[in-house]
Amino acid sequence: MRKKVPRLKTNRQAEAFLAQDLSGLDFSQFKSTRFEFERKDEQINMRVPKQLLKAVKARAKMRGIPYTRLIRETLEQAMAARK
Repeated sequence: MRKKVPRLKTNRQAEAFLAQDLSGLDFSQFKSTRFEFERKDEQINMRVPKQLLKAVKARAKMRGIPYTRLIRETLEQAMAARK
């Protein structure tokens, strides 16, 4: 039986964890993520219907990401589709 990966709360715990043999661990608990490196230096403020925001937050929660990231990804996809 494979062991679950523990929650690591400090850099020291992470370093100690990575120093061991990891071949017997179950990594299925991990979710893939997309790292955002581009600087976000502009801000927008907009009003949307309550139900729309509720739906956006629910979808973001299902994906395990902040709802603002979901909105940003949606905008990026819409702009890329227009090219």
